[in-house]
Amino acid sequence: MRVFVTGASGFIGSAIVQELIKAGHQVVGLARSEESAQSLTKAGANVLRGSLEDPDCLKKGAAAADGVIHTAFIHDFSNYLAAAETDKRAIEAIGSVLTGSERPLVVTGGILGIRTDGSLITEDDPAPGFPRASEAAAMSLAEKGVRASVIRLPPSVHDAGDYGFVPFIINTARKKGVSAYVGNGHNRWPAVHRLDAAHLFRLALEKGAAGARYNAIGDEGIPVREIAEVIGKQLNLPVDSITPEDAAGHFDWMSRFIVFDSPATSLKTSQQLNWQPTHRGLIDDLNAGYYFQS
Repeated sequence: MRVFVTGASGFIGSAIVQELIKAGHQVVGLARSEESAQSLTKAGANVLRGSLEDPDCLKKGAAAADGVIHTAFIHDFSNYLAAAETDKRAIEAIGSVLTGSERPLVVTGGILGIRTDGSLITEDDPAPGFPRASEAAAMSLAEKGVRASVIRLPPSVHDAGDYGFVPFIINTARKKGVSAYVGNGHNRWPAVHRLDAAHLFRLALEKGAAGARYNAIGDEGIPVREIAEVIGKQLNLPVDSITPEDAAGHFDWMSRFIVFDSPATSLKTSQQLNWQPTHRGLIDDLNAGYYFQS
C-alpha cells in the first residue's frame, strides 16, 4: 500500500513510518523543511514537500495514495485555537479527495479530558469538537463516505526522544526546584509507548472501520502524584502538593491538563484490531533514567 503520512518526521510519525516500511508499505511523508525531508529519505520514505497550511499539497498527497495517516499538528499552546482550525482544514482537505473510495484515512486525536469524572474513557465516549476538532472532522467525513477512523492518544506517548507533556513537567520541576502535583495528586493520566501506538496506527490503516474510534492505551491510569514522585527521585528534588489556585503560576499552560482525572481503556480497540501493547509503561520508562539526561 502507498501511504501518505503527515507529521512523518515527528516523534510519533517517524515511528509510524518505520512500522509501515517494515510491514511492506511504501511511505510518502509530508515534509515542511529540508531537515525533515532528509530524515524521511534516510528512513526509506519518499518525500512530498509542503505543510498543513497548504490544502492543495495535502490533496495531492492523498490523491496519489492508497491510504493516509494524519499525525501532524501545530503544538502551539499559546495560539491553540488557530492550530486546531488548521488541523480541521487539513483533515477536510485530505478527506475531500477520498470521498466515495475505500481508501482509509486515520486521524490523530487526543483522549485527555474526554471525561473528567474519574470513570474509564471508552471508545464509545465521543470527544468534544472544541477546541480541537480532529475527531469531529473525521467522524463528519465518515458520514460522507470516507473510511475515516480516529486514534486517540493519551497525554503521554513515551519513549526516547519524547518532547511532550512529561518532559515539560520534568523541566518545570528543574526550574522550580520542586516536583509538584495538584491537590492530592490522585487524578490519573493514561499513557502508551510510542512503538505500541505506531503499531496501532498501522492496524487501523489496514483494518480500521469507517467512523471507528480507537484508544491507544497502555497504562490505563497513572496517578499524577506517582509521576511527580518518580521525577522528584530522579532529579533529587522534593515532591510537594500545590493548591489549584497556584497551579497556573507553577505549571503555566499545563495547569489545565495536569488536573484532569481521565483514566481510559483500550478494550474495544484490542478486540476489534487484535492490538495489545507490549512495550514498557511510563513509570518504567521514567525509572530507566534517559528522560533526565540533559
